Amino acid sequence: MRALILLGLVGLAAQLVDGSLGMAYGVTSTTLLLAVGTNAAAASATVHLAEIGTTLASGISHWRFGNVDWKVVAKIGIPGAVGAFAGATFLSSLSTEVAAPVMSFILLALGCYILVRFTAFGLPRGNLGKPLRRRFLAPLGLVAGFVDATGGGGWGPVGTPAILASGRLAPRKVVGSIDASEFLVAIAASIGFFVGLGSENIDFAWVGVLLLGGVIAAPIAAWLVRHIPPRILGSAVGGVIVLTNVRTLLRSDWIDASTGVQTVTYVVIAAIWVAAIAWSLREYRRDKAHESVEAVEAELRLRTTAEEETASA
Repeated sequence: MRALILLGLVGLAAQLVDGSLGMAYGVTSTTLLLAVGTNAAAASATVHLAEIGTTLASGISHWRFGNVDWKVVAKIGIPGAVGAFAGATFLSSLSTEVAAPVMSFILLALGCYILVRFTAFGLPRGNLGKPLRRRFLAPLGLVAGFVDATGGGGWGPVGTPAILASGRLAPRKVVGSIDASEFLVAIAASIGFFVGLGSENIDFAWVGVLLLGGVIAAPIAAWLVRHIPPRILGSAVGGVIVLTNVRTLLRSDWIDASTGVQTVTYVVIAAIWVAAIAWSLREYRRDKAHESVEAVEAELRLRTTAEEETASA
């Protein structure tokens, strides 16, 4: 019973972070399941089954708060589902331990860019309102879906920073669209796991409590992301990306850092992260008229209208 309560609380906390920052549910939940001795395929299958419910609740919540761009959802979600199914069916015989550090290094670079860009300069507006092309979103979805299924998490950590770094979509819509499209990924991955594993290795009680915690947190997270200023949200997302991928690299065979080195590194990164958010908050207060959610939304509407008029001319 204690383990189930803990899993439920983890599901709630993970969805609160995931729904606010566009990542962390799968990674957090899978890490805990692996820590208690669940094998990698069963852990990922358990999390993805729970995510069918949590992503549905999250997607609906984000939609009701106006955080979803459905064109982006379609362009990235369908390829993501294909990648997730492929990753799930291969996981039993395929290890991603070698590829994980490479992916983490790329994501770490993106995370550093986002953290510095949003903290020092705010939301990049040069491309704001410009459409996100299928030739960019389809390969991104395919890779993110495969990584998500094989690693037990990765849809948000791969998809969110890539779209955020493009500067073409307001941060809250990046988070909402990624969360909504993850519903397709979760369904495809779950089908793949049933094909590859069957259901005997899945603890449905664990699925249930992870699902319950996530469903409770979903509307709260969607409300939060609707009201967090883009500059602060960008700094927060950047910090999560940096911290999670540094953790992966330090624990990989590439580095295999000692516990002491890991602890010191995490403390330093956390301190930098807190300072970055504090700086973003300070700059937001200094130029609230330009940095607020409402100001960004107004500019996005103007740019989108201009783009549509240019395209129809």
